[in-house]
Amino acid sequence: MMIQVQNLTYFYPYTSNTPALYDVSVTIRKGELILITGPTAAGKTTLCLAIAGILEHEFEGKKSGNVTFKGQDVKLYDGLSELNQHVSMVFDDADAQLIFTSVEEEILSGIQMRGGSTEEIRERMEHVMQVCGITHLRDRPPYALSGGQKQRVAIAATLAMNTECIILDEPTSELDVSATSQIISLLSALKNEGKTVIVVDHSLEEYRLVADRVICMEKGRIHTIGTFEEIYTNKEPVISPEALYKRNDLLPYLPPDGISPIITVKDLVKRYDTILALDGITTDIYPGEFIAILGENGSGKTTLVKHFNGLLRPDVGKIWVNGLDATTAPVTTLVRHTGLVFQNPDTMLFADTVREEILFGLMNVNELDPDAVILDVLSMVGLVGTQEMYPRHLSRGERQRLAVACILAMRPEIIVLDEPTTGLDEAESDTMMQLMERLQQSGHTIIMVTHNMRIAETYADRIIGMENGKITGDYQIKGGISS
Repeated sequence: MMIQVQNLTYFYPYTSNTPALYDVSVTIRKGELILITGPTAAGKTTLCLAIAGILEHEFEGKKSGNVTFKGQDVKLYDGLSELNQHVSMVFDDADAQLIFTSVEEEILSGIQMRGGSTEEIRERMEHVMQVCGITHLRDRPPYALSGGQKQRVAIAATLAMNTECIILDEPTSELDVSATSQIISLLSALKNEGKTVIVVDHSLEEYRLVADRVICMEKGRIHTIGTFEEIYTNKEPVISPEALYKRNDLLPYLPPDGISPIITVKDLVKRYDTILALDGITTDIYPGEFIAILGENGSGKTTLVKHFNGLLRPDVGKIWVNGLDATTAPVTTLVRHTGLVFQNPDTMLFADTVREEILFGLMNVNELDPDAVILDVLSMVGLVGTQEMYPRHLSRGERQRLAVACILAMRPEIIVLDEPTTGLDEAESDTMMQLMERLQQSGHTIIMVTHNMRIAETYADRIIGMENGKITGDYQIKGGISS
């Protein structure tokens, strides 16, 4: 057997008495493609960290049971340096893995660890970049890429190491439909080469034809193990933006009469060096709308919304936000009107407790009763009782909701969410969107960048499509597409 987990129980340090894993046992054979799924905080990532030896060699905490890799207990390997010769892992936070100044350097770093001639290294780099669809990004700095592009670079850098076991945590969470299909085809090819592939993902249907077995987890335990057909009998349609735009129940967007826009964008152009990220964007957004902005990775969605609170300034064009000239107004002024929840909540969280995280923003607006506001926003996002917890010990969905709470505490009229359901299961995603619906009903304007077509068609009342830095479609939804 390639991997054997026996009666594994694990408690993270400085957390409650609830184990992240409880009495988990599973055997994974060489050449299998295993899909691990389950709700947020089910223990999926922790199991992967255990299999990779990271829990044993890098994490503190209480552990019982054991994990063996190729017949040897992971604790007997000479640290991660030896384990990394056999197993590599793509984490759910691409930003944490990308440390070099160009995409090409990221890929080369993994290949050079394996050794080989200059020609072999160059050939493997070109191959990996091609199959991951990132050749055109080779000279770009990773920090300037979109979330989906970063994710593909992180996958490519890991594949370049050419290990016999590859673990991927939410590899498609920030990818559009086309890129997701490409990555899953790549994983299928790796399985056919004899690699052992372990994938954590909430997107299930795409794996129906490639997964050998599915491990379903819940509350730190393995709930079910079986083939895809044994566990999932109904096929779920995968909706692409293109298919969504062709539906005959989408109507061209008509602006409301007698209402002034809360955001006006006119002839907006933005470049990253030689890359044209936004190409003459013109649009109006009105108070109380719930807008979904759709488009492929790198289409300009995140670049557009970062102009709404001054994080980016246009090269050409004008933006007005609630009557303020967003090309010149101070960021400290704009953020009082437009709150942006980033694609990765961990980029927003830095304090030692949940309370201090929210308090930081309140100190900038001179709130007279901050504790009352903190309790109020934690109640709104379902996190009452977490005030003294360390934010990084929350689940991904809880950290996402904490990031929203930090924004809500500032009471902005406009709330912008960049891929708010990334890494969340369907129930967590709906919880987040129902919160946004309540905020819309209370008068907030909601702008959401998303790849999740189900979320867009269920909750948004307006859809803006983008491609290559341009708006390619603007539609309104009467009563929801699915109704």
